[in-house]
Amino acid sequence: MANKVTNFSDLIQRVTSSCLLHPIGTPRHYTNDVTDDDSDSDTKSEKFYDDGELDDVAPEEGRTGVCKSERETEMETLLSEVFETVSFMKKAYVSLQQAHCPWDPDKMRSADVAVVAEMKKLGVLRERFRRRVLRGGGGGGGGGERVVAGVAVREVVAPYEAAMEKMKVEVRNKEKEIENLKEKLKSVAVVSSGSGGRKSRSHSHHHQSKKKVNYSSQLPVSPSPMPEHFESCISSVKEGSKSFTSLLLSLMKSAHWDIAATVRSIEASTATTTTSTPTATTDSIVGPNHAKYALESYVNRKIFQGFDHETFYMDGSLSSLLNPDQFRTECFTQYRDMKAMDPIELLGVLPTCQFGKFCSKKYISIVHPKMEESLFGDLEQRRQVLAGNHPRTRFYGEFLVLAKAVWLLHLVAFSLDPPPTHFEGSRGAEFDSRYMESVVRFPGGRVAAGHVVGFPVSPGFKLGDGSVVKARVYVVPRSEL
Repeated sequence: MANKVTNFSDLIQRVTSSCLLHPIGTPRHYTNDVTDDDSDSDTKSEKFYDDGELDDVAPEEGRTGVCKSERETEMETLLSEVFETVSFMKKAYVSLQQAHCPWDPDKMRSADVAVVAEMKKLGVLRERFRRRVLRGGGGGGGGGERVVAGVAVREVVAPYEAAMEKMKVEVRNKEKEIENLKEKLKSVAVVSSGSGGRKSRSHSHHHQSKKKVNYSSQLPVSPSPMPEHFESCISSVKEGSKSFTSLLLSLMKSAHWDIAATVRSIEASTATTTTSTPTATTDSIVGPNHAKYALESYVNRKIFQGFDHETFYMDGSLSSLLNPDQFRTECFTQYRDMKAMDPIELLGVLPTCQFGKFCSKKYISIVHPKMEESLFGDLEQRRQVLAGNHPRTRFYGEFLVLAKAVWLLHLVAFSLDPPPTHFEGSRGAEFDSRYMESVVRFPGGRVAAGHVVGFPVSPGFKLGDGSVVKARVYVVPRSEL
C-alpha cells in the first residue's frame, strides 16, 4: 500500500514538472533538423517519463489560442482533481494505519475501502489524461499512441491475471477438499460393503475382507468391544430419544392435537402388547405434563422392535450364527468407522445402505401417513423416504440422530461376546430398583412403596459381565391400574 502511494506522488511530481517545463499555452515548433539542444531537451524530458506514463506528449501543432486556452483549463481542472484525490487517499491511508494500533477490524475495513476507492478514482483520472493526450496529438507518427495503448492494455489485462491467480489458488484448495472427500467415501464404502457382505458372503468374502484389511491398516489400533462402549451408546440413545420426542410433541401441539387422546391411545396399545388382550382405557394414568413419557414409550417401542436380530429382521441373514467371530469383528469395525460420521452426510452418499434401509423402515413405522399430513400438511417426506431418499429437514434430521444412536448400540451389542440380553418393565409389574429406573422423580430419589409399572419407556439390558443397564419405566400407584 505504501509503494502505491509513493508511485502516485511521483506521478503528480512528473506531471507538475512537465507543465512547468513545457507550458501548454506556449506553442512548440518542431523541425526536421534536430539540433544538439533539442536532443538535450528531449533527454531531460525523458527523465520525467521513464515509466511510459507520458511518452511523446506534445501539444498539437497549429492549435489556435482559444483551443490552447480550453486545453489549459481542462488540464488545470484535471490536476486539481488529481491533487484532491491524492489528499483524500493519504487521509484514508493514515486512518488505515491508525486502525492497526489499537487493532480495530471495522475501522480498518472501512479505511481500506476508502483507500481503494481513491486509488480507483486516480486510475480514472489517469485514463482521462491519456485519452486527452491521444485526442490532442501524437506528433511522433503514432509512437506515443502506441505506448499509451500498450500501457492501457496491460492495465486492462492485469485484473484478469490477478483473478486467474486467485482462481488457481481456489482450484488447488478444491482439489485438496476432493481428496479429503475421497477418503471419507472410502470409509463409507467400508461400512456399506460390510453390511452388504452379510447377504452375499459366499460370493465376495475374499474381496471384501481384502478391502477391510487394507482400510483398517490405515486406522489406529482401537480396543476390542467393551461394556463401556455399550453404556456410552445407551446414553446417546436416551438423549436422542428425548430430543426427537420433544420435537414431535411440540409439532403435535402446534397442529392442535388432542394430546390427552393421543396418550390414551398409546396406553391402550401398550396394554394390548403386554397382556395380549384388548383393554378399554377411559381414564389416563399419565399425570399432568407427563405426555412426553408416553410419546417416548411409543417411539422407543417402534424403533427397538427387532433389536434381537442381526439386521432388525430386514432380511433373513444368519451370519451371527454361521460365523460368529467374524461377524462380531465386522460389527465393531463398522461401529468404529461410523461413530464419527454425520448420518445426513452418510445417507447423502449411500442412501440405500443397510443403515439407510433401517432409517426408512423405522420412519415409516413411527410416523404414519395421517400423522405426517396433520403435522406438515402433506406427505412429501414420506414420499421421499419411500423413494429411497432421505429428506434434509429438521424433523427428519432429529430422527436420524436417534436412528444412528440405536444402530450403533445394535452394532456394539452384536460385537460383544456374549451379546447382551434386553428386557423391559411390563405393565403392572412390581417396581424393582435393581433392574428399573423411574422417569418420574420422587422425593429423596426413591420410588415410594406400592408403585408398579404403568408402561415401559425404554428397554433395559443385561451384559455378559453381569452389569445391568436399567429399563426406564413410568410408575404409578397400584390403585390407578
